[in-house]
Amino acid sequence: MKIDLTFSVTNIDELQLREKNVVVIDVLRSSTTVATALYNGAREIIPVPSIESAVKISGSLFGDVTLRGGERGGKMIQGFNLGNSPLEYNEATVRGKSIIYCTTNGSLAMAKSRYARSMVVAAFVNLSMVTEFLAQLNDDVVILCAGNSTVANGFSLEDVVCGGMIVRKLSEAKNVSLDLSDSALAAQSLYKSFGRSVVKMLKNSTHGKYLAGIGYDNDIAFSAKVDSVPVLPALNGNVIKIRKEEQRVAEPEPGPVAKPNE
Repeated sequence: MKIDLTFSVTNIDELQLREKNVVVIDVLRSSTTVATALYNGAREIIPVPSIESAVKISGSLFGDVTLRGGERGGKMIQGFNLGNSPLEYNEATVRGKSIIYCTTNGSLAMAKSRYARSMVVAAFVNLSMVTEFLAQLNDDVVILCAGNSTVANGFSLEDVVCGGMIVRKLSEAKNVSLDLSDSALAAQSLYKSFGRSVVKMLKNSTHGKYLAGIGYDNDIAFSAKVDSVPVLPALNGNVIKIRKEEQRVAEPEPGPVAKPNE
């Protein structure tokens, strides 16, 4: 099982991902938010690469069952219904809704994976679900870290550490033999260095500091809760849904998942 890992979506062309098995990671916050929205009953997520695409698509859908969610600069886009905080995507707001989703890095990575053989969305909150799927798949995988387009090299510590945690857990799976690229080996090493305290790592990351500075401390704490949102978001045509075999465990249970003011 060959595993490659990219540090940023910036220099990736969608044709490079054609017929590949892809794992998209954008811990802060797109991957976490997509998992949370689907866990809380959203019908589907429609990832788009630009605001213009979001406006165009929403014009052809029914307004009462469609929401527009996303961000620019970490803040909700003007005219959209939701931003990019997972805490906004609670059951009362998203159940039964289709969500047109546009973010700076995460939705771009998802949209670029549209020609993939399979694509799943990973974060710390659903990490074991993703790892179990990959172990069962037992096929070559590209881990696509969305990265941070606001920095020169596009590198995002939290995404790479999450990718490294996936690699580490796969290495412990039975009947799985790994062939790691240099970048996948580097990600695994970073996980060993920073994985003991996910929340501390997120708080100290460049984007974590930025989000805290604009008032999203609670999002950081939520995004650090490993396996707290047990769903497997997967590409289905041009939309992202929960894989059918995972829908049973995805039924929301009473408890503090993505409730406001936590």
